[in-house]
Amino acid sequence: MGVPGAIGVGGVGAAAGGSNGTTAGSCCWDVNLKCLFRWRWEYQQHFLHHRFFSSGLMFFLCCLVLYGSIGMLFGWLMFNKSYVSAGSVVGLNSVGCQEDNEGSWSIGLFYGDSPFSLKPIEAMNVWKNESAAWPVANPVVTCASVSDAGFLSNFVADPFLYVQGDTIYLFYETKNSITMQGDIGVAKSTDKGATWQQLGIALDEDWHLSYPYVFNHLDKIYMIPEGSAKGELRLYRAVNFPLQWTLEKVIIKKPLVDSFIIKHGGEYWLFGSDHSGFGTKKNGQLEIWHSSSPLGPWKPHKKNPIYNIDKSLGARNGGRPFLYEGNLYRIGQDCGETYGRRVRVFKVEVLTKDDYKEVEVSFGFEEPRKGRNAWNGARCHHLDVQQLSSGKWLAVMDGDRVPSGDSVRRFILGYASLAAVTAIVVVLGVLLGAVKCIIPLNWCAYYSGKRSDSLLVWERPNAFSSKVRRFCGRLNRVASTLRVKIRPNTWAGRLVLAVIFTIGVALICASVKYIYGGNGAEEPYPLKGSYSQFTLLTMTYDARLWNLKMYVKHYSRCSSIKEIVVVWNKGTPPKLSDLDSVVPVRIRVENQNSLNNRFKMDELIKTRAVLELDDDIMMTCDDIERGFNVWRQHPDRIVGFYPRLISGSPLKYRGEKYARKHKGYNMILTGAAFMDSKLAFERYWGEEAKAGREVVDKYFNCEDVLLNYLYANASTSATVEYVRPTWAIDTSKFSGAAISRNTQVHYKIRSSCLQKFSEMYGSLGGRKLEFDRRKDGWDL
Repeated sequence: MGVPGAIGVGGVGAAAGGSNGTTAGSCCWDVNLKCLFRWRWEYQQHFLHHRFFSSGLMFFLCCLVLYGSIGMLFGWLMFNKSYVSAGSVVGLNSVGCQEDNEGSWSIGLFYGDSPFSLKPIEAMNVWKNESAAWPVANPVVTCASVSDAGFLSNFVADPFLYVQGDTIYLFYETKNSITMQGDIGVAKSTDKGATWQQLGIALDEDWHLSYPYVFNHLDKIYMIPEGSAKGELRLYRAVNFPLQWTLEKVIIKKPLVDSFIIKHGGEYWLFGSDHSGFGTKKNGQLEIWHSSSPLGPWKPHKKNPIYNIDKSLGARNGGRPFLYEGNLYRIGQDCGETYGRRVRVFKVEVLTKDDYKEVEVSFGFEEPRKGRNAWNGARCHHLDVQQLSSGKWLAVMDGDRVPSGDSVRRFILGYASLAAVTAIVVVLGVLLGAVKCIIPLNWCAYYSGKRSDSLLVWERPNAFSSKVRRFCGRLNRVASTLRVKIRPNTWAGRLVLAVIFTIGVALICASVKYIYGGNGAEEPYPLKGSYSQFTLLTMTYDARLWNLKMYVKHYSRCSSIKEIVVVWNKGTPPKLSDLDSVVPVRIRVENQNSLNNRFKMDELIKTRAVLELDDDIMMTCDDIERGFNVWRQHPDRIVGFYPRLISGSPLKYRGEKYARKHKGYNMILTGAAFMDSKLAFERYWGEEAKAGREVVDKYFNCEDVLLNYLYANASTSATVEYVRPTWAIDTSKFSGAAISRNTQVHYKIRSSCLQKFSEMYGSLGGRKLEFDRRKDGWDL
């Protein structure tokens, strides 16, 4: 019994031992796998923690998100134009008018009694009724007008006129937005330049073309465009003027730029610049040739090159020469500060085969003063002036609002600012202890740890690698020094951190401005390819002089403002010299302190449009320009920036929040509104408005309410239009000189006016207009 039991036990034990051995092996295998996975997991956690989720990296990412959010907010506030519908401005969804490093050139028109008394078209009060553009304003031809006609263009420049009776043809360089090559475009006008019809591309070669000098010889029309990329100067003849041309001959096998031919003293003279020669100063060289025929052959002047001087001195041609009072004048380009900065005029005193002499004369052209808000605020490099059969002079000039290379400069400044923000973040991380070292330790000279093979190869003994390692080591020591000297837990340390952070905010905003903000111009909006101007009118008195000075300085720089009229109601008016304005300012002193003076008839106003704008309202020029564009589409309405909804029984005056809550408006406050100066003022001072004006004088309030009722009484259609401003600031809050400081009393008086005006002119209740989400950007 015992043995079998022992055997049984032994057998069982053996069996158990065999089983336990297998299980133990499995356990060891399982343990090894678990250990391996655990080791890998812990290694990965350690790697991720130290490599990707270190305090330095997390700090950097958090700062990046913070500064990025600030930059996005700044860009949204300053440059967001969600209110501009797609397609309303060429360039938003078109290949035309794309930003170009060569500039944003356009063409303006000028009139004068002589070539030395030229005035822009807006100074001549040229009328164009169908678009409510009075006066028509420069520029008259732009990349937008050319692109709208189906000929995609990035800019237009180098204009030349050709006059046939009452028809004026305009030839110009247009840069094709697809090929990025210059072609020769042509337009015509039958109303002395007020409107231009784009005819198309007159000349398109496989190389860049510009400077289309057009002239007549023996009843044939010729053109000499610049084609220096071809390496020769070509003469073309019109086969079917103005759109079909054929090559007549190659005049000179030299890459001449900006050339013209003129007859003087019984001889033909060819002026041009060859910048390809050795030692030639670009834009500072001029040569002359002479011939008995414009078809050649041409012989060089004995003094060639006539000029090889500094580019600012006007050697390069800048347009067609002209005769005036028996004297010949040449136009040159000043390319000193930037390419095509300005034109200079030279009186030719001697022009013979052996000698040439000219002297600069004053042109008398007034420099634009609105900076980038002016279409030619930065430069103008081409002029063509011709005398008409009437004896008057007509001229075209190109202009640009930005200097040459502006987009590259903004790109460099933008990304340099972004790099500076990165450096600011590193400095903040060092001071706060989140960043232990600026440069990895294994780059430094004092590091004795293990280095990678590639790094060791790079670190072979040589002077450069040693210098780099020493520099990296010193940079890290600077970080340690900063942490010791500037302690964030002290007031001084916190102040330093706040200053550094603020500098970073300023730099990220500057970066967004340069990269995303465009050229910085607040440009006007064209309507049907044309521009116009308006008069800015405000009413004030002596206690608000501080507001007025800031007001005039800001708004006079807006592109479409022609003149500022200040209605002075009380006190001693300021001197014009006290006001910093780049447009004419006229102070109209009133004998009686009355709000009715705001809409007083004024024969000296030379524009159809008037912007009535309180002197304590500050808005961007872009908001003003948008409002003007909307008014030009609805010149019979009051177009403004502050809507109201008049409703209820009895009528009660309420603010803008009420109008938004009820999703509509039927009144526009004229404290910030465009209107037809003649139409509005005649209605306000008509006989039917006499009782209303007495109410205004009685309450010293409600003049804007009265005008809205007068408009509504005169029409059954819509009479008001709202434009949402990006932002508006009431500066009277800072000066304490608000006209209506007590809002409740102010609203109560206006409610009384509503009831009286309703009795006189009918109710506004049935004229509710809905807010336009597409135009105004409000999600209602």
